[in-house]
Amino acid sequence: MILLLIIAAIAVFAAVLYNSLVGLQNNLKNAWNQIDVQLKRRYDLIPNLVETVKDSMSYEQDTLRQVIQARNSAVAAQTPGQVAAAEQVLQPALGRMFAVMESYPQLKAQDNVARLMEELTGTENKIAFARQYYNDSVMRMNNAVQSVPTNFVAKAFGFKEAEYFTIPETEKAPIKVDLR
Repeated sequence: MILLLIIAAIAVFAAVLYNSLVGLQNNLKNAWNQIDVQLKRRYDLIPNLVETVKDSMSYEQDTLRQVIQARNSAVAAQTPGQVAAAEQVLQPALGRMFAVMESYPQLKAQDNVARLMEELTGTENKIAFARQYYNDSVMRMNNAVQSVPTNFVAKAFGFKEAEYFTIPETEKAPIKVDLR
């Protein structure tokens, strides 16, 4: 009788740990989907912005083409690592486009361009928050997968550590400012 109670207690304990891992995994998927939603929003805004400014920026077609190519590569990315690599190309391309747009004051004066840039800026902020939430979710999942006793249940049922959304080393370097 006591042996059956011990076995039942272990089974209930394992089920509780399993359910907590399932919850963490679902939370992680949700966090990734939140990034995906915001990236999709950004990817949809970029062609609209390029289309709006392309006639005014006729001498900057190469910059616009780079933005669209980087955007298309980012859309095709699937895993956090692939998305991070694609973002490493897209962010500088967008930055170049915005810098070039500064040379065209008539563009900034157009309501539709200003509205699109404002939406893009707001979306960038939402992406940053979604990445932070995702990485927090990764940390909770990885802590559970690595910690005793949850790690035994995780290993038995195939739960694995998740991949962080990381910033490439090249973007961690300090920015050099030359005010000459």
